[in-house]
Amino acid sequence: MSRRRRSEKRIVAPDPKYNSTEIVRFTNKLMYGGNKSVVQGILYQVIEELEKKNNKPGKEIFDQALKNVMPTVEVKPRRVGGATYQVPVEVKPARRLSLGIRWIVDAARSRSGMSLKRKLYQELLDASNGEGTAVKKKEDTHRMAEANRAFAHYRW
Repeated sequence: MSRRRRSEKRIVAPDPKYNSTEIVRFTNKLMYGGNKSVVQGILYQVIEELEKKNNKPGKEIFDQALKNVMPTVEVKPRRVGGATYQVPVEVKPARRLSLGIRWIVDAARSRSGMSLKRKLYQELLDASNGEGTAVKKKEDTHRMAEANRAFAHYRW
């Protein structure tokens, strides 16, 4: 973190097809080595496949998956008198979205034996139904915050 001044938040232009900044941020996170058009094509195909197989708008399923994965609380370490406590704190909206996107992408990449399109389809479908690795990570984070609720008074 810079000591000079607060960093400026970059404004991301919405994508042309769904007019959504979340999809652009998801695409940027999913991208390897700058092949944005390739990743964008894969993501659009996944959203269309979700739409065909579930008889619901694909963007709606994508948004539901993100909503199910975004955490509301997390723990941050605080040093107090030589001891380090895991203090539960609320997550800011921008960080919630970033964590949700990161967890879905990591969970999709960690699946084995399939193409990226298939992995992403499965993970988004699982996340929209409230199951899967990304949702488990959110629940673990919430459980950790709940377990350390006694240290909430160290928040500042």
